[in-house]
Amino acid sequence: MTSRPDELAGNLAAVRERIDAAATAAGRPAGDIELVVVTKYFPASDVDHLVDLGVRHIGENKDQEARAKVGELARRDEVTVHFIGQLQSKKVGHVAAYADVVQSVDRPKIVRALDRGAERAGRRLDVLVQVALDAADGRGGAQPDDVGSLADLVGEAGHLHLRGVMAVAPREGDPRAAFARLRSVADGIRARHPEATWVSAGMSGDLEEAVAEGATHLRVGTAILGTRPPLG
Repeated sequence: MTSRPDELAGNLAAVRERIDAAATAAGRPAGDIELVVVTKYFPASDVDHLVDLGVRHIGENKDQEARAKVGELARRDEVTVHFIGQLQSKKVGHVAAYADVVQSVDRPKIVRALDRGAERAGRRLDVLVQVALDAADGRGGAQPDDVGSLADLVGEAGHLHLRGVMAVAPREGDPRAAFARLRSVADGIRARHPEATWVSAGMSGDLEEAVAEGATHLRVGTAILGTRPPLG
């Protein structure tokens, strides 16, 4: 039977090969693309194995699970923790205390709460504005017309650092077309905030399309960790 570290190593190598191939096809250096391994529902021991394999960015969706897991990591100082789930204002203070990057900021109330939480925690957080690519999809995000003002609000916050934008491709339709729309929004934000260069897009099933449209960060879970374990 394959050991868990060997399983993760094989899956990670396969994903990295996909990223390299996608970057080559897009005429981009693979080194410009950061892999964020989404570890939700998987134990801290898996994260420790991934760190041994060179992973330096992990993504988490659920506050309660993430808080506990981050506290268990053997090499916390070697990992950048990205919170990528939809935020509830009552949980924002918790997230500000352990996440290094918050990718899912989608409304002014969250910006203000996150800034207060970061101040209380004595931290400065990297932030991405989440963009809704399909109004009816229910995956969160600010409408494209509202992203500019939201990015400005993040830029004005004393304890937040605007890094760019994030989006999830709609469940239906061509993901590349969706990521092209995100690219256009990202270009507009970058014109106003030159340091906001990150574009977080693409997951296990559509990372190639995201790379083709300029993604700088990919959020990959299933292709590396496997099917999520049963809950409860």
